Amino acid sequence: MHNSLFSMLKDIGWEADYQPEITREEIKSKHIGYQGLIVRSKTTIDRELLGPNPTIKVIGRAGAGLDNLDLPYLLEKNIQVVHASEGNRDAVGEHAVGLLLSLMRNIPRANEEVKNFVWAREENRGSEIMGKTVGIIGYGNTGQAFAKRLSGFGCNVLGYDKYKSNFSDAFCKEVKMESIFEEADIVSLHIPLTGETRMLVDINYFRKFKKPIILLNTARGEIVSLADVYQALVEGYLKGAALDVLENEKLNKLTDSQKEAFNSLRERSNVIFTPHIAGWTFESHVKINVALVRKISTLTFA
Repeated sequence: MHNSLFSMLKDIGWEADYQPEITREEIKSKHIGYQGLIVRSKTTIDRELLGPNPTIKVIGRAGAGLDNLDLPYLLEKNIQVVHASEGNRDAVGEHAVGLLLSLMRNIPRANEEVKNFVWAREENRGSEIMGKTVGIIGYGNTGQAFAKRLSGFGCNVLGYDKYKSNFSDAFCKEVKMESIFEEADIVSLHIPLTGETRMLVDINYFRKFKKPIILLNTARGEIVSLADVYQALVEGYLKGAALDVLENEKLNKLTDSQKEAFNSLRERSNVIFTPHIAGWTFESHVKINVALVRKISTLTFA
């Protein structure tokens, strides 16, 4: 956590005990007596961790996703949850644009070639975003931020969100998923990881698109099957993919099938990886704290 958090908490009457190296077993024995717990994405908060009688009253999730929180358990124990989904939305929106430009204009490959004394202009001729149809899946904080940043590119932005309606705005037109399957040239994922979305994007999903698409994923890696990304590229349903997140981000602990898919993808110039950094900027490090503390300050406790 950025150290700005501690003065912010103090200003609203909370005392912070910062233990970034604490282990899960240590949390089990130490959490009693604390009223709040702020975590990032690696700590799973569930009954096994907090037990039957927690004193914790609020969980602050320093980020957007809630997939590491057992929400039914927390509801049962009347533990309130706040998260900083707006804290890194600008960072994610910018990174998604950067990934798209990098992929469509062959920037990573061209950079490597020039550094190796290869001057290949025609081979690196790219495509423009202008005139393309971009489908945004999930129109929450990051989906909206991405749409806003696309507004100057002269493209057609369509949005689908299963749990929202009437969200068309100056940057995006709300449509059914069928319209995105029919019209999209580019698809960007901005949905949470849930039981419903886990491995949602597989080969059958890709086969529903009328045209070959470019896929961007700055959401959660487990939404997309790497093996099926490779298959879709081979079969021509995908023109390229830019992935900030992977189904298994511990690259030294990939299963055999994950390793095979990853190795196949990393050899392709139309696939770009970044190490889960879409929301990871110096600015978002502070903005996350601001969002969390603002929300905590509005809570009431029995």
